[in-house]
Amino acid sequence: MFLFDLQTRYRWAQWAPLPLRLIVGLGFMEHGFAKLSKGPDAFTAILHAIGVPAPHLMAWLTILIEIVGGFAVTLGALVPLVAVPMAAVLLVAVFTVHLPYGFSSIKLIAVTATGAQFGPPGYECDLLYLACLAALVMTGPGPLTVDKLIATARHKADIEADALLTSNSSA
Repeated sequence: MFLFDLQTRYRWAQWAPLPLRLIVGLGFMEHGFAKLSKGPDAFTAILHAIGVPAPHLMAWLTILIEIVGGFAVTLGALVPLVAVPMAAVLLVAVFTVHLPYGFSSIKLIAVTATGAQFGPPGYECDLLYLACLAALVMTGPGPLTVDKLIATARHKADIEADALLTSNSSA
């Protein structure tokens, strides 16, 4: 006997995108706010050092994509649209920063009296974020989304408009 029958599994499966949205959205927002709190000029200097063209513009654009895109994903608003620039940010990070450090996002160098010492992260987390974005685009953002609220409101307005047209044409 299965732990969950098919009907029960389906009811729970619809909620699968919610934790993905929360992790990806809040994670992106955290990265954007971290860049903002350290000062965009610090991130601009990093982009300049790795040879990114127009580093000042790209720093602000990246911060904006991370904060606004993360907020949109968290709310389940326009996920397929905001996933494209978010994926672009991740791919740039993979190929310009993380690739030389290999796959693993955790590189334990030593354990000292002050705690664990870690090396530079690899591209593992970037791939996880990309996989989550792809899953959200392919399956939809799930329940409790701004997109569903808007769709419900539009559907209700369409029904009311149809009823109004029907009553006006019969009068």
